[in-house]
Amino acid sequence: MVDVHGTCDARFAALREILAENLDAGRDLGASVAVRIAGESVVDLWGGWSDPEQTQPWTEHTITNVWSSTKTQMTLCALMLVDRGLLDLDAPVARYWPEFAAEGKDGVLVRHLLGHTSGVSGWAQPVTVDDVYDWERSTSMLAAQAPWWEPGTASGYHAMCQGHLVGEVVRRITGLQLGEFFRRQVAEPLGCDFHIGLDSSEFSRVSAVVPPPPPPIDASTLDPESVMVKTFTGPVMHAKVSWTDEWRQADIGAANGHGNARSVALAQSAISNGGVAAGVRLLSADAIEEVFRVQADGTDQVLMLPVRFGIGFGLPNDAVPHLPQRRLCYWGGWGGSQVVNDLDNQMTVTYMMNRMDDGLLGDVRGQSLVSAALAAMG
Repeated sequence: MVDVHGTCDARFAALREILAENLDAGRDLGASVAVRIAGESVVDLWGGWSDPEQTQPWTEHTITNVWSSTKTQMTLCALMLVDRGLLDLDAPVARYWPEFAAEGKDGVLVRHLLGHTSGVSGWAQPVTVDDVYDWERSTSMLAAQAPWWEPGTASGYHAMCQGHLVGEVVRRITGLQLGEFFRRQVAEPLGCDFHIGLDSSEFSRVSAVVPPPPPPIDASTLDPESVMVKTFTGPVMHAKVSWTDEWRQADIGAANGHGNARSVALAQSAISNGGVAAGVRLLSADAIEEVFRVQADGTDQVLMLPVRFGIGFGLPNDAVPHLPQRRLCYWGGWGGSQVVNDLDNQMTVTYMMNRMDDGLLGDVRGQSLVSAALAAMG
C-alpha cells in the first residue's frame, strides 16, 4: 500500500482514503489534495511517486505543471487590479492595449477575455510553441488577428492564449509580466509555492507530468475551420512540451503554472474566504462578486460541452453534477487537476497530480475528492 502523508481533519478522512485507493490502484502516480476552510488548512495530503519509474517519492515540496488550473491564479491577479480601480471589466481591451483594436476587435471588452467570449480563443496559423514563449511576438500576433466569432455572443474556451490576453493587459497597467505580478502580489505575501514562470533553481522539485492517452477522435472527420480545431491547433500542444526548460520558464498564465494542491488552495482561499488568504487581504467582497457575473451559458465552441462561465471561472450547471447549484466556482486543468471554491462553506478544495487522464477539465479522481469534501460539510 502506498503511504499517504500530511494532515487531515477527522471530518475529511474520506479524502485520505480516496487518495490512497487511487494511488494503490494506479489511477494516480503521485498526487496532492488540500482543503482550506475559513482560511485555515484542514486537509494537506500527498503521496505516491514523482516519476514513472517510482524511484523518487512525491514529497511535501513536490510541484508539477497544473495546466489550466493556472487560470484560477491568473484570474486572482486580474480581480486584484479590478479591486484597486486599475482595471475595468466593462472597458474595451484597447483602452489598456491600443493595438488590440485591430481587425474589428475595438469592441472586445476585458470581461470577454476573462469569460472566454472574445472571439480570440487561439493563435491564427501559422504559430508554433516557440512563438508562445516569445511574449512580444505572441501578443502582437493576437492583437493583429481578427476574432473567429462575434465577441460577447458565445464562449469558446481560450485554452492556451488567455494568459497572454489577460497578461498583456496586466503588463500594460502595471509594467509587470503576469508571473512577476503574481509573485510579488500573491506568492510572496502569502508564502505560496506557486510559480507562473519557474526559476531553474526550482527544477529539481518538479514532477514531470505523465501524458494522457491520445483522444479517441478521428482528426480527418473534423472541420479544420471550426473554432475547436483552430483553437487546439493554434498551436498544437503535446503534454511532453511541459518537460522542457523553455516551457517551465515561460510566462504562460493559461497553462504553465507550477505548484501543488497546498499552494493552489492557499491562494484560491482568498475567493472562498471573503478576500483574505493567510491573513492577507487580496480582494474585497465586490471584487469576488464579479466572478458570478454570467458571461456565457451554453455549448462552448471549443470544449463542445455546456459551460456556464462567470469571470475567470466556471459556474455550476448540469454538466458538472458533482457540484451543487450555489455560490460556487471552479475550474480544472488538462489531465485532471481541480480547483473548487465553495463560498457558502468558505471552503476551497484542490487536487493536483502528475498522471494525466483524458479529461480536459478534470475527471473522476478530482470529482470524487471534491464530492467527499462537500459531503463532509453536510
